[in-house]
Amino acid sequence: MSQTATILVIDDEPQIRKFLRISLASQGYRVLEAGTGSEGLSLAALNKPDVLVLDLGLPDIDGQDVLRQLREWSAVPVLVLSVRASEGEKVRALDCGANDYVTKPFGIQEFLARIRALLRHAPDNGQAQSALMIGPLTVDLAYRRVLLDGVEISLTRKEYAVLAQLARHPGRVITQQQLLKDIWGPTHVEDTHYLRIVVGHLRQKLADDPATPRFIVTEAGVGYRLLEG
Repeated sequence: MSQTATILVIDDEPQIRKFLRISLASQGYRVLEAGTGSEGLSLAALNKPDVLVLDLGLPDIDGQDVLRQLREWSAVPVLVLSVRASEGEKVRALDCGANDYVTKPFGIQEFLARIRALLRHAPDNGQAQSALMIGPLTVDLAYRRVLLDGVEISLTRKEYAVLAQLARHPGRVITQQQLLKDIWGPTHVEDTHYLRIVVGHLRQKLADDPATPRFIVTEAGVGYRLLEG
């Protein structure tokens, strides 16, 4: 990875962003900045950074939630930079998809070394496909939007979660138990009626006839799959 790599810094403290911008730019990196989680997610989707530096204490979205949303569509390496020093907070961030964790205050040389390490081990393309198109249907994982024939469709959180899970694995069957575990939680893996109701509502909103599906196919007794575009 060359030193022209792009580093996205998401931190609400202007002085921290300025310090990191100067330090990273001095090493030849291109630096992008965001002061909120939503702005950071938008910049990540638009610019495909090589490494993302993330504060957890953001004014609009907690950094842990930013991580979860990011990992729905991107594998970009993430270095958490936070005052939260407890072991539980670190474990939680790593479980949510962080690659490394540095607590504030921090030494800039160690920070830069960790950035270099992440760049060395970064995939050639850390950005997954953030928007999928299946005919007239677009599932935008980065912005959590669904459009049909260019018109945004209003979905409930569960409806969106089911569709997004299927969209991440187009053409593959996702079992009922896996969908229930991921979306409702491990105590609901037998509650298949919840899933049937949500899928039914999804089909209505997408004008998708289960007898001749354009989007969602039922694999009887197993689960569902989203047809590939």
